[in-house]
Amino acid sequence: MRALRWLMKLVLCVLLFVVGLVLLLRWVHPPTSAFMIEARIDAWRAGDRAYRTHYEWVDLEAISPHAAVAVIASEDQLFPFHTGFDFRSIREAVRRNAAGHRVHGASTISQQVAKNLFLWSGRSYLRKGVEAAFTLLIEILWPKERILEVYLNTAQFGPGYYGLEAASRHFFARPASKLNREQAALLAAVLPSPTRLHAEAPSAYLQSRRDWILSQMSSLGGVRYLDALDAAQANNDQKR
Repeated sequence: MRALRWLMKLVLCVLLFVVGLVLLLRWVHPPTSAFMIEARIDAWRAGDRAYRTHYEWVDLEAISPHAAVAVIASEDQLFPFHTGFDFRSIREAVRRNAAGHRVHGASTISQQVAKNLFLWSGRSYLRKGVEAAFTLLIEILWPKERILEVYLNTAQFGPGYYGLEAASRHFFARPASKLNREQAALLAAVLPSPTRLHAEAPSAYLQSRRDWILSQMSSLGGVRYLDALDAAQANNDQKR
């Protein structure tokens, strides 16, 4: 019985720590992320002494609205409306994978924030369960604008380049606030595989993906699409 009580206390302490950490990051900008740390460790193990982490936080207001729309168009078009999970995409991914097609993911921006900030790489059921728990906490404790802001600042856009500010200055020699539609779409196009796809020398595939994202941005209504994000957040605030 004593061991069980100690175990329950330990679990409670861990839960309180996790909730407190996620709540704190609603206001405090993360100094690093689990993926950045993992990449540094991998480079150290490989003996890559030239590896550097390029990461510079900027507020959402200092990021081009084109970049925000491009990422949403590319990664999660239902972002303003879901509560962390896109169940329709999940069902489609399961159906395609069961049919033997190439494995497709169905991660929302919220799930990717949870993964980038807190988790290790891999595809185990344990990791997916922890990711789901963090995703729920993020959706409950953060407004949508904060989720998007953290994603745009921590997503990987190239080997060692995290966040739009570092990526924009490296690839286009300009701050993230000055990104135009084409540049924003090109950076969003590398997100599925930022270590294999190169914004500085876009392949034919990457260019076609950029063009598809541009068409999706137009279909969504361009920067006016962000009004839906504001409206969705106001609706959520009223419910709370």
